[in-house]
Amino acid sequence: MSETDLEQMEGLCVEGCERCPDLVESRSRIVNGVGPEDADVVFVGEGPGANEDEQGEPFVGRSGDVLDGALADHGLRRQDVRITNCVRCRPPENRDPTDEELANCRPYLEAELERISPEVVVALGKVPAQHLLGRDVAVTKEAGTVEPVQVGDVRLDVLVCVHPAATLYDRSQEATFESTIETAATIVGAEGGQSSLGDF
Repeated sequence: MSETDLEQMEGLCVEGCERCPDLVESRSRIVNGVGPEDADVVFVGEGPGANEDEQGEPFVGRSGDVLDGALADHGLRRQDVRITNCVRCRPPENRDPTDEELANCRPYLEAELERISPEVVVALGKVPAQHLLGRDVAVTKEAGTVEPVQVGDVRLDVLVCVHPAATLYDRSQEATFESTIETAATIVGAEGGQSSLGDF
């Protein structure tokens, strides 16, 4: 990570970044990751929506409720996991972040993941899965699969997961989502899961 990147970060928080003009104009604040800096699990979403931009925290609102419920069902608590996004500023009208915007924010995400070095990174949806794995991902088909990748200076295991919002408009995704969260819980040995990554 360059000195310029480091100057923009205070610990794991990005402050005052203006690399993406559209996002600077669209955001009301930078939405940094939340959760422990020694978390075993890091969930990575795409970017902040309206609720996240307003509250300054990732995955609040309906998607956050779905995620929180699934975590609780499988022995994980929101306060014990890290939740972050590929981009930290809300794209206009909730559009997908552009490749340039993802690249601009990538050093921050890498710095965050390097520092935490979790047992598993859960990619919530197509954009974060493809961003982390560096390839096209068929999320519904690949959900629940674990793939090792190099992120900055650390090698991390990425678990592909459907986005929690998918379960709100397509009930058939609920079982896939729940099963993937269960896999994450099992990897880190949460209550009810005793396996290790060696089983995958």
